[in-house]
Amino acid sequence: MVFKDYYKVLELKTNKVSSEEIKNAYRLAVKKNHPDLNITDKLSEEKIKDINEAYRILSNPSAKRKYDRIWTRNNMATKQKQYKEENKKTNSAFGEFFNMFFGNVENVKEKVTTKSEKIPIKGENIETSIDVDIEEVFYGLDKKISLRTVDGKMKVFTVSIPAGLHNGEKIRLIGQGKEGINGGKNGDLFIKVNIKDNEKFSLKGNNLYTNLYLTPWEAALGTRTTIYSIDEGTVVYIPEGIETGEVLRISGKGYKDGKGSRGDLIAKVNIMVPKELSKEEKKLFEKLSTVSSFNPRK
Repeated sequence: MVFKDYYKVLELKTNKVSSEEIKNAYRLAVKKNHPDLNITDKLSEEKIKDINEAYRILSNPSAKRKYDRIWTRNNMATKQKQYKEENKKTNSAFGEFFNMFFGNVENVKEKVTTKSEKIPIKGENIETSIDVDIEEVFYGLDKKISLRTVDGKMKVFTVSIPAGLHNGEKIRLIGQGKEGINGGKNGDLFIKVNIKDNEKFSLKGNNLYTNLYLTPWEAALGTRTTIYSIDEGTVVYIPEGIETGEVLRISGKGYKDGKGSRGDLIAKVNIMVPKELSKEEKKLFEKLSTVSSFNPRK
């Protein structure tokens, strides 16, 4: 089966391109090679088929990853072949020149050729991702992950996640990627860390968001209460008449910014009504309903 270089078909110089770059290259290629604009070119229809096929593969992330592995191996093989041919020409010219003065150099050529055939090539890098709870990564942790190797076996890695790592950052494990070729270094393993919110906290930038639950009488009369961040609580004053949806901001109690400081803790107020009332509580609410002139619908 003939290997088709889809990047070459779309006139892209590398496989390190975004989906938007692939889309733009596809549009330009279609416009450039459209049969209606290339009436004299008998191969224009075949070119369009290759262009459509290239776009179908490269615009699909999963298909692109599989194709890139084949593309990389093919490029390595091509480079090795070119390297051999260039060395062969160089060695041949050198041999003729050497023979003019010193006689036969076949043994020298053989050694040079043998050495040039084994070019050390670094192995491919591997990328993966893991999910970590927001409270775990705040303090830092060692996390074990299992990955399937090229030969199909499972391998366990211990990843040290530093305290305060930010969402989307990558951890690099040197030499844990694919094996090198001809004695080349192994590739590296890059692990993207996805920080997941939990029931207590959510993360936006360096700010932590949480909920503050109040009773109706606390909201109406005002009170002092403790709002908890991940590591500690802070006593705050709740002003009387506070409403659901209002927020309280506590400076410097959010997530770590990586520079020795922290973002803010932002607490959203939620006024909760009891689902069940005792007889005395019900009487008090009934009395309140008769003496209060407050009407939130006006």
